[in-house]
Amino acid sequence: MTAPFTTLPLKPELLLTLDSLEFNTMTPIQEQSLPWILQGIDIISKAKTGSGKTAAFALGVLQKLDVDNYQTQALVICPTRELADQVAKEIRRLGRAIANIKVLTICGGAPIGPQRVSLERGAHIIVGTPGRLVDHIRKSTIKLGQIKQLILDEADRMLEMGFTEQLNTIIAACPGQKQTLLFSATYPEDIAAISRRCQKNPKIISVDQDEPNHAITQYFYELRSAKEKPQAVLKLLAEFKPTSSLVFCNTKQTCNELLEFLQQNKIYALALHGDLDQKQRDQVLVCFANRSVSVLIATDVAARGLDIKQLDAVINYEIAKEGSVHIHRIGRTGRAGETGIALNLVASTDIPALHRLEDLTKTRPRMQVLPNPKTPLNLEPEMVTLAIEGGKKSKLRAGDVLGALTKDGGILGEQIGKIDVFDFSVYVAVHKNIWKSALQQLQTKPIKGRTFKARRLM
Repeated sequence: MTAPFTTLPLKPELLLTLDSLEFNTMTPIQEQSLPWILQGIDIISKAKTGSGKTAAFALGVLQKLDVDNYQTQALVICPTRELADQVAKEIRRLGRAIANIKVLTICGGAPIGPQRVSLERGAHIIVGTPGRLVDHIRKSTIKLGQIKQLILDEADRMLEMGFTEQLNTIIAACPGQKQTLLFSATYPEDIAAISRRCQKNPKIISVDQDEPNHAITQYFYELRSAKEKPQAVLKLLAEFKPTSSLVFCNTKQTCNELLEFLQQNKIYALALHGDLDQKQRDQVLVCFANRSVSVLIATDVAARGLDIKQLDAVINYEIAKEGSVHIHRIGRTGRAGETGIALNLVASTDIPALHRLEDLTKTRPRMQVLPNPKTPLNLEPEMVTLAIEGGKKSKLRAGDVLGALTKDGGILGEQIGKIDVFDFSVYVAVHKNIWKSALQQLQTKPIKGRTFKARRLM
């Protein structure tokens, strides 16, 4: 059992928020890192997605924040737009009891002009991706001279994606006197080199994370040829009937090929990879998280940092080239005391990667024959996503949409799922049996005195 948050010297507002969120005890990575973070010590932390690392550095940032000073005091760098968005949301959530905090997300895939205007107005905390941050540094539209804390989240993935030069540029733009927190799932030499550039006597923290999660049951299926994989996915979906499953492929091309095959077979599936623009990526993630899509196909880069709750199954369409990545993949199911399954397809092309996994885990998986289910495959999601062409910029809130559907539309609250509000869009999940009446209500009745365009998204 780890220690409670009340053992830490945190602001009363932060402890109040943690209590309201029912964050009672720390995760291992939080217990080991937060005392050092609060003391202002640089750290290198080996931590995977789902370990609680975001809350660890977010609490450290919020504890030291001076809200009366509108200079940027903390910079968080993330490898992807999705992770940056999630980190910013978590900081806002943990800091909601502290008045007037401004957290700004600066990522590619969005117009740079509005970002420049937002930067001119000031932000306490900036969360961004390397490429767009460098764009602003070169245009002198971002000021990092008052940075007190620099956080590199998933630093190993940023190096894998080729952001070394951009990271060096950002580090050079920050003051020498600052606290630097470096979070990484692995610790290659490149990470050590980055640390030497921007850290002073860092405390190295590592929670055992390359051990398989025993709440996850793994199955390995030997195939005669990689050509059997698409049909194999259908058989596994029919056998295990996961409500929500994440399929990992090694390339964008394979993602698209599998997506086309599954959609042809009437599976509610979407793909997430680097070719999607920001709006498309937002829509894919919303539909999967609110369970209006049963299957998400993704590359490791695109899926890095995703925090999908209640994920029933992970399917490794291709074995990850690195064993540690495999452990990271399957760790997305079987979380928070739940059980999960990991289904692995192994063709001859996967054998070298499988051997690397065996070397890491010191075990040899038992190969099985694909099941041949007799029952028909039916994974129609319970929910449907409706999109409204109006969002934060139109002063729409989740409560406004909920009220329009329940109070004005006569729809029961339990028939409405997640409501996600973006700057120019709102996505609401409704039960499949009432989506037509819900859509008609949104299309014809005003919300806050205005009528908005609405459509079915998925």
